[in-house]
Amino acid sequence: MSRRSLVAILACLAAYPLNAAQRYAASGLILKIDRPNRVFLASCAAIPGYMDAMVMPIPVRDAKLLDGLQASMLVEFTLVVDKKDAYAENIRVARFQSVEKEPLEARRLQLLDRFDQPDAASVAVALGAPVPDFTLTDQTGSRVSLSQFAGKAVVAAFVYTSCPLPNYCFRLSNNLARLQKRFAKRLGRDLILLTITIDPAHDKPEVLAKYAATWKADAASWHFLTGDEADVVAICRRFGVDSWPDEGTLTHSLHTVVIDRQGKLAANFEGNQFTAAQLGDFVASQLP
Repeated sequence: MSRRSLVAILACLAAYPLNAAQRYAASGLILKIDRPNRVFLASCAAIPGYMDAMVMPIPVRDAKLLDGLQASMLVEFTLVVDKKDAYAENIRVARFQSVEKEPLEARRLQLLDRFDQPDAASVAVALGAPVPDFTLTDQTGSRVSLSQFAGKAVVAAFVYTSCPLPNYCFRLSNNLARLQKRFAKRLGRDLILLTITIDPAHDKPEVLAKYAATWKADAASWHFLTGDEADVVAICRRFGVDSWPDEGTLTHSLHTVVIDRQGKLAANFEGNQFTAAQLGDFVASQLP
């Protein structure tokens, strides 16, 4: 993280006429952490009336505030700004809160499922760990393996095409559509997008082809994947994705994962509280 970049951001923030230190409620998605210099780089949400959404390095005065933090975490904090300085305090991780009809029941089902399936395949991949290879079928009927994208960054979202809620599967798919537009020149060469169905019984290749057309997806770089139910369930478990039938729909967890160029899990975003721009900023940090 360059000192010049930090100075430029601080100069921008300090340009406002302040008589005393001002405190703003802020939030952001951590992209990188520079612990020796007590700074984290974040894709920050806009602060109404003060600043637009932007990627910025944010210092902390106490290095202990960075303990337990890592790239890909959503955090809330207080941004303190005066004429000479800007820094974060009161940093806390923003945990995803489910708004499903029966979140407690869903969690109980998840625990029971894990108890009944104690094998290694049911254990989610840890951040920084290599992601095991898998093979599924895409919207063109072609077999697609994760290993064929070695050396490229991969972003995968888990959805089902008949999801009725606009802020759930639709939002995750829209996030990938925004990535397709933002990184158009790097798709296929440096970046691959995957949409993996959690409803393989319904979402056959022909169904996924129609869904892909809705997003104007390039089949060469954005694959919509399905397969045998056992294979899909095993892959979902690797990323902590759970789903249960519920009165004609699926109760499910929301996950978007980023796999780095070395094939390791760089991020596993749970929920829908991050923006498409923040996801794009994180992906950019994986594409130097």
